[in-house]
Amino acid sequence: MSGSGNALGLLARDREFAALAGSAFARAQAYSTILIALALYAERFGTTGTIEGLFGTAFAIVQLLIVLPLGRKVDTGNAKYFLLVGLAINVVVFVGFALVSNAVDVILVRVVQGVGASMLWITGSTVVGEISPEDASGRWLGSYNQVGAFSSLAGDLVGGYLLYAYDMWIAYAVLSAVTVGAFVLVLLYLRDNPGGKTDPEEASGRETLEALFDRPLIRSLVFFRLAFSVGKMAVIIFLPIYARTEFGISAFAIGWILAGGKLTKSIVQGYMGDLTDRVGRKPSFVAVGALVYGLGTALIPLALYAEGAIAPVTLSAVGRSVELGGAFFTLFAAYGVLGIADSIRLPASMALFVEEGEQFDSVASSMSLRSISWKIGQVVGPVFVGVVKDYISTEVAFLTAAGFIVVATGVFVVSYRSARATPTAEPTLGD
Repeated sequence: MSGSGNALGLLARDREFAALAGSAFARAQAYSTILIALALYAERFGTTGTIEGLFGTAFAIVQLLIVLPLGRKVDTGNAKYFLLVGLAINVVVFVGFALVSNAVDVILVRVVQGVGASMLWITGSTVVGEISPEDASGRWLGSYNQVGAFSSLAGDLVGGYLLYAYDMWIAYAVLSAVTVGAFVLVLLYLRDNPGGKTDPEEASGRETLEALFDRPLIRSLVFFRLAFSVGKMAVIIFLPIYARTEFGISAFAIGWILAGGKLTKSIVQGYMGDLTDRVGRKPSFVAVGALVYGLGTALIPLALYAEGAIAPVTLSAVGRSVELGGAFFTLFAAYGVLGIADSIRLPASMALFVEEGEQFDSVASSMSLRSISWKIGQVVGPVFVGVVKDYISTEVAFLTAAGFIVVATGVFVVSYRSARATPTAEPTLGD
């Protein structure tokens, strides 16, 4: 299917893509709704910045441990099975969040959530890369992410409203229903063993990963993502908490803030996937997107100065009134910039890892390297930024995150240019 990059077109034409998109929809909606719930838990349990950082670290540390063996299992096993198990684990997670009674419970459930999210993310993106046409991987991956971005938008708005207007278990019941629906789509429409199966005897997981890491572009991307993730994860974890605990912004309004970035991402990302296919120069897209993300992160502390300086506005919706002040509008604008940044960066980054993995018939292993580089920063970043928040200030914590992003981008540009000047050996795995 090498037609339009529009996600709706692919959904209408290809049932397998629709099934994969369903799993992405369930995963992303759950992730974004739970991020808002974490802000409510932080307020309810009176957590410190370090504990709030552990909300992010707990999610990431289990992923760091399982991502490589999981990627190899997906390469050599039946990916459909992993998608189904991942969806089932997510339903268990929703039950767990409905029953938490303290911050430790939240951290433990986040660990389980990390397992389910890893299975869905690695498997889904790998299968999309495997079954997509050779000349349209950017289009398919961009459209796949576009569905995820739209689902995150729905999670922000619908999930935020449910958390604002009803008991939290209502929101988790809705997430469970969506996840069960995705389970049925995958069960009915996705072929067994999608994308084929690599013979484990052809190459061990270690040999595959070493061969991939010998690729200069892979090394540049891995080191970039490790540092970039420190900054980005600080935004993902702490922005909703900052909005709630610093300015008292409601869960519904926090959902609107997050929706600003998700809306730009859902609209723009499919187009950017097409653009990366046409223009090429994917590393340039990665660098530009990262710098724009650093700019958006640096805008977040301006909320402190905008609150009170801008007259609040009262809006009424679905029978309720919400007062929105200067902090809300600043955070909304900053998150919109972050959505544009991700739209520029993500399709190019994913396509590069898929292309490199195809050199060894090990796309899942390549995507695992992509993921594990992120998880290292995701484990360290939230706690580090949380400590900065506790001992200096929240505003300095966000500026520190922006600094990590800018430095990561500069290192990537330098290392990529150096890699281009270094001849790359032809793949010899399995010879």
